[in-house]
Amino acid sequence: MPKTISGSSVDTIVATRVGTGVGTIVARIASIRLSGIALLAGLLLGGVAMAAEDGYAEWPAVAELHTAMREGELTSAVLVERQIARIELLNPELNAVIAIDPTARAQARALDARLAAGDWAGPLHGIPVLLKDNIETRDQPTTAGSLALADNVTGRDAPLVARLRAAGAVILGKANLSEWANFRSERSSSGWSGVGGQTRNAYDPTRSPCGSSSGSGVAVAAGMTVLAVGTETNGSIVCPSSANGIVGIKPTVGLVSRTHIVPISHSQDTAGPMARSVHDAVVLLAAMAGPDEADPATAERPAWSLDHLPAHLGAGGLEGKRIGALRSSAGFHSEVDELLEAAIVKMREGGAEIIDEIEWQAPDDFFGKAYDVLLYEFKHDLNTYLAGLPDPDLSTMTLADLIEFNRDNAAVEMPWFDQEIFEQAQAKGPLDDEAYREALSAAQKAARADGIDKLLAEHGLDALIAPTGSAAWTIDLINGDHFIGGSSSLAAISGYPNITVPMGQVHGMPVGLSIFGAKFSEPALIEIASGFEHAAGGFRPPVTEAP
Repeated sequence: MPKTISGSSVDTIVATRVGTGVGTIVARIASIRLSGIALLAGLLLGGVAMAAEDGYAEWPAVAELHTAMREGELTSAVLVERQIARIELLNPELNAVIAIDPTARAQARALDARLAAGDWAGPLHGIPVLLKDNIETRDQPTTAGSLALADNVTGRDAPLVARLRAAGAVILGKANLSEWANFRSERSSSGWSGVGGQTRNAYDPTRSPCGSSSGSGVAVAAGMTVLAVGTETNGSIVCPSSANGIVGIKPTVGLVSRTHIVPISHSQDTAGPMARSVHDAVVLLAAMAGPDEADPATAERPAWSLDHLPAHLGAGGLEGKRIGALRSSAGFHSEVDELLEAAIVKMREGGAEIIDEIEWQAPDDFFGKAYDVLLYEFKHDLNTYLAGLPDPDLSTMTLADLIEFNRDNAAVEMPWFDQEIFEQAQAKGPLDDEAYREALSAAQKAARADGIDKLLAEHGLDALIAPTGSAAWTIDLINGDHFIGGSSSLAAISGYPNITVPMGQVHGMPVGLSIFGAKFSEPALIEIASGFEHAAGGFRPPVTEAP
């Protein structure tokens, strides 16, 4: 393992510190640098639409793109060039994309050739998908944002990536993230990584993108990609989706394979889709989900079919639903509460029955036990992941080595915040410790049987709703995030599904509504989310000035 960043291939990643006095690291990996193509004619920002003669709109939906492709008005190759051009235009400020997949153009051309021969690849034919950079692809490094994994080119696809390719997706590249999925320091800045620097909110670059799937959320909102994949342990899909005004789905743990994804916790980790509409998120989820023999969590499958998930979309999804307003997860911001009240009105108008004033009180030390579970599992799961890497220089690494690496390279890995979470995890014992097993049992019982399951049963509910979080705070690299409230923990710790949908804005900054429920309740949640999206208006593009 490289001990310092000097005279090694790690140097090809970090080049210069630039920008506005915040010390942003602009990452460039030599073999897969963002292309230097000229901006395509007609590509403008904000309210000025892109040229539409080739079937491309600035914030296109999957169905619209597929119609244009089938009618010969658009090719995947043109679409990919458009996305790369938009990344070239916006990424210097937003810093959402670490690297373009060097094969993206070839993937698109191959799919165009298939269509010309009458072969439609699948539900994502020709659609660009950006991946959070903790998800392995065969032809790019997978770094988790850390310079220690700069050379982690595994030559293999995560199973979810293989499923996306089989569905016809173009793997566009890798998105920046909070380093190690925001599990290194208690004083971190969401969206900052040693490899990628600081990602910035699509609606206001002085504000946080939230995290840890920061680049995925920003890139979707800013039109750099049609679709993106994030991962979540607690809040890492729903928070950046909410903060950037898009839809995010955290599935039931086990619906999507976690194999070849840099882990935090096998009890809570999952990948999930991020998109500008519920429809597009559901199409992406159906394509990426499925069983995997290497991931025991996927052995239990839902009673419903993935192929039938899109059938649950539609404007009438609220009709007849009983939905509980979880007031104990609100009340952290008055203007967010006003949006929640307006959302409840819209849901009632759509035919839902709202059971108000639902409360859940966390048991004493609930969050402490849940945090202990993450520390234990992170040490075990990360060491297991590292040991399975094909590169012998990386497969001998452990969490202890990463701690040493960060100390040796503190100027670039720890310029703003430290690694106290790493150190706390390293101090934990093995998973057969009684303390771990007791903490896991207590946390899951509180979140499941005494939490979501109990609330749904007592009130006869189909789902619970609460604000996903607050509007994005100002980026503060010195002091870290200013997170004031949110609702992700119950669904995260239980391993149950959670969908966030745009609810409105606070002073121009988006806020999402979270809809969560029982294990494998995705169909009902999708119906509610789709119905609410139709009622509330859904995605509102960022307003920017044309250059």
